Amino acid sequence: MPDHLTGPVLIVGTGLLGTSIGLALRKHGIEVQLSDLSADNLRTASGLGAGTPHTPSAKEPQLVVVAVPPDHLADAISSALDEHPTAWVTDIGSIKSGPLNTIAGHTSVERYCGSHPMAGTQHSGPLTASATLFEGRPWAITPHEATNPTATAVVTELAELTGATPLRFGPEEHDRAVARTSHLPHLMSALVAGRLADAPEGHLALSGPGVRDVTRIAGTDPGMWLQIVPANAAAILELIDQLGADLARLQAAIIADDRDALQQLLANGVAGTLAIPGKHGGPVRPMSSVFVVVPDHPGELARLFADAGHAGVNVEDVHIDHDPGRDLGQVELVVDVSNEETLVASLTARGWTVHQ
Repeated sequence: MPDHLTGPVLIVGTGLLGTSIGLALRKHGIEVQLSDLSADNLRTASGLGAGTPHTPSAKEPQLVVVAVPPDHLADAISSALDEHPTAWVTDIGSIKSGPLNTIAGHTSVERYCGSHPMAGTQHSGPLTASATLFEGRPWAITPHEATNPTATAVVTELAELTGATPLRFGPEEHDRAVARTSHLPHLMSALVAGRLADAPEGHLALSGPGVRDVTRIAGTDPGMWLQIVPANAAAILELIDQLGADLARLQAAIIADDRDALQQLLANGVAGTLAIPGKHGGPVRPMSSVFVVVPDHPGELARLFADAGHAGVNVEDVHIDHDPGRDLGQVELVVDVSNEETLVASLTARGWTVHQ
């Protein structure tokens, strides 16, 4: 078995992620076989060009990628090890230690190397798949103590071929990391959004970009989260305990009008945002926001970006907030702090209404 990815690759599960992996691999000429309990998903994924349906007479795969829901990961990994005795096996589930613990006694567990691409959308199913879904995204590679180094190398190359950036983690370390960076934020977003569901009439007319930013991820289908949260319960509960202590301190500071304690909690939040890796994984750079009033008409955003380009300023991020009563939007252009005044002067000279 070669120590680099040559194919065929068998993808078990043709939802958003599985189909997207197939599309990305086909761009590199890798043979892809597809398997799914849903005949409709299998037909759609193969019709999109993500691969061909796996048959008993198909060539033995070099790598099996298990892309099934969390509750079924361990069984599907074990079946892949049994049914394809010469193949390396990975999965792309969001929890690593649970499935590994279940299959730890398998006689061929050394052929298994877990992985987890940090990519996706609020949509699901093969029709939403894209060959570029993983471009520039982190992809955790999680070998266990008995993993064959070749399995790790092949799974790492899988991530690279999709355009992702492979990062090495131990299975338990991975689960603690995603609890902090993905699972807890989602749950907190859901709780905040839940406070909006029974808001008094008229309150939500004051909604701005802040509440939209905090609640955006709460809008995803809860079905998958009903499997993810129990599977990573220990790591999530540890963080909830810490957050509960922070909430108790916050409540006490507000009741006592303790500005120093409140300042410390808010400063900790600022420190947390600065700890998130910056552009292209580099250090966080100072940024400024330039706000521009934009008519809600076709072509206006394109004109704004073209004018920003004429100013020689690179826009690092963009946010749009829509005026509740007029056909206008407020576009927040996030730029390097050193470019703020240049952009403001240039856009103002070109007739835009700008404020900082």
